[in-house]
Amino acid sequence: MTVEEIMAQLEALGNPQIKKILLKHGVREPFFGVKVGDMKPIQKKIKKDYQLAKDLYATGNADAMYLAGLIADDEKMTKKDLQSWAEVALSGSVCEATVPWVAAEGHHGYEMAMKWIDDKKDHIAAIGWSTLSCVVSLKPDSELDIKALKSLLSRVEKEIHTAANRVRYNMNGFIISVGAYVAALTADAKATAKKVGVVEVDMNGTACKVPDPITYIKKIEDRGSLGKKKKTVKC
Repeated sequence: MTVEEIMAQLEALGNPQIKKILLKHGVREPFFGVKVGDMKPIQKKIKKDYQLAKDLYATGNADAMYLAGLIADDEKMTKKDLQSWAEVALSGSVCEATVPWVAAEGHHGYEMAMKWIDDKKDHIAAIGWSTLSCVVSLKPDSELDIKALKSLLSRVEKEIHTAANRVRYNMNGFIISVGAYVAALTADAKATAKKVGVVEVDMNGTACKVPDPITYIKKIEDRGSLGKKKKTVKC
């Protein structure tokens, strides 16, 4: 399939009501308003295609950028590729899902995340924290720097309430991911959440809520799933 063929399909799948909802959730123009479920047949047909994913992403269309993440050959993505994707990931779904997913499932996720969380651009810092959450949910604990993750929990405790809106949201998500997927740090994550308290995030008038880490981690603990890693973070 070519970029032109895919863009024509995405345009045909666009839904004004979906577009209205996505706008409220931080997706930016240009885009058609395509349901993720409606992208799946295209993803299934293509499977993985490194260059096609990059070409789709380069269109700047948020629907195409999201699809690009689904078909990206993550292991072929270079640091330069990931940085260029992060720079232009201004739509919420691309910023906090697509780029973190692709980075975390490739070879450079942790390294890039540690760079991104120090970036002065809010959307890139948010990408960094979301990527870290994905990394800890995927990688075996033996491949994680437990000491560094514990230090990052301390950093979140100190900085979360003064961080930018979406950075704050993704820092909160990081507490949850560490507590849920790194059993050695579950107690530390709970302690951090307790010290942090309620995290206020402007959800732009949507019904979305900021998840409470202690409640979330407890649900996973009650299911007996603490430390159980994901096979993929893409959906």
